[in-house]
Amino acid sequence: MSRESVEQADPAVGAPAAEPHPARWRILGFLGVAQLMLILDVTVVAIALPHIETGLGLGREAVTWTVSAYTLTFGGLMLLGGRVTDLLGARRVVLAGLALFTAASLVTGLAGSAGLLIGGRVAQGLGAALLSPSALSLVVGLFEGEERNRALGVWSALGGGGAALGVLLGGLLTAGPGWPWVFFVNVPIGLAIVVALAVLLPRRPVPAAARPGLDLPGAALVTASTAVLIYALIAAGEHGWTSVSTAGLVLAALAGYALFALWQRRASAPLMDVRLLVRRPVATGVFLIWMATALMIAVFFLGTFYFQHARGYGALRTGLLFLPVALATMAGANLTGRLIGRWGARVPAVAGLLLAAAGMAVPALSARPVSVVAGVAVAAAGTGALFVVASATALGRVAPHEAGIASGIVSTFHEFGASFGAAVVSSVAAASLAGTTLDGFTRGFAVAAAASAVGALAAALLAPRRDG
Repeated sequence: MSRESVEQADPAVGAPAAEPHPARWRILGFLGVAQLMLILDVTVVAIALPHIETGLGLGREAVTWTVSAYTLTFGGLMLLGGRVTDLLGARRVVLAGLALFTAASLVTGLAGSAGLLIGGRVAQGLGAALLSPSALSLVVGLFEGEERNRALGVWSALGGGGAALGVLLGGLLTAGPGWPWVFFVNVPIGLAIVVALAVLLPRRPVPAAARPGLDLPGAALVTASTAVLIYALIAAGEHGWTSVSTAGLVLAALAGYALFALWQRRASAPLMDVRLLVRRPVATGVFLIWMATALMIAVFFLGTFYFQHARGYGALRTGLLFLPVALATMAGANLTGRLIGRWGARVPAVAGLLLAAAGMAVPALSARPVSVVAGVAVAAAGTGALFVVASATALGRVAPHEAGIASGIVSTFHEFGASFGAAVVSSVAAASLAGTTLDGFTRGFAVAAAASAVGALAAALLAPRRDG
């Protein structure tokens, strides 16, 4: 959600207050379920990946893009989705985004080839990029005062709940009717929510003066640059991490990011104020959300192939084994939420990353089922803490009129982290994903542990103190 949509929705910044909508809590319920579908479509698919690979005869790169195509499109176009919301109004964009996501879910479930599968995932990501910021804009606009805080608390709680539900639902659907149903399940739910919201949502025209332009070149630059970087990381599994092709692609991605930053300074309606990224609290929050999501997705990616390929477990058993991991994520987030006001950002950020490093080290040293579950659960408690610290740090020290764009930046890097984590671990564990050895799994967990330890050092230097 962008700055303008916050300004339109918030009486504190000049927009006229309106009477509370009588169906606002029912609307929140429907919007919450819609947002939950977007979150589920990462973890629920992760459990089904080995079956998708077998069913469609996919290679490792196509399997990785099944995750990355969705998160990359979702993250790369989310800020543009916020701008479209300001241009056309939240109601129209919510309905359009949800309809596109639902239709794309049907296409993805019917896919009989890698191209159609990945194309469907891109379309799902586009629908999600429209739906998520416009839905949050509606939540902010429908509630005021303490009610708004309660509503946003419900909205924020969907993240951890989505992870827990995703692993279990993915196992149930894949073991039952089959992997296409991890996508088909979105269709009846999406259609029901579209009909309900079309009836319940208020029609509020957006003032013409408040409508910004669309920064299509900026959106294209940041999304294409990230796609090139993700491709480089995935291809490094075959070409080598120090190969000329890998280095060339990484340099091309960095050049694209530089062009994006320059363009944002010149564009009449930029996607983001890049100066926010050099502010210490925002930079800390972006780094932590990127790390937390990359680690979480790496764990799901490694774990689902380890249990189903290396150990021969079924999808349902795998989903149940990951349930403690998701619950540990929520427990770490809940505890940190209670303590961050007393400790500030630095202590829980460093502690969370060190806990993640210690947990990842366990399966890196011993690739046994009990070691994987126990170690990853410990690591998940650490990443859960990071999610809370990231949001609180990035959004707690910005001006009210900057809160929308800051939250959009954090959400964007959340999705980019997922793409990055899947790409890196796919290349590191390439041999094990092909089923030839267990060494790739232990190597993948070792890389995750080392990254967490380095991240802890970076957080100790970057994260502001409580009084800073």
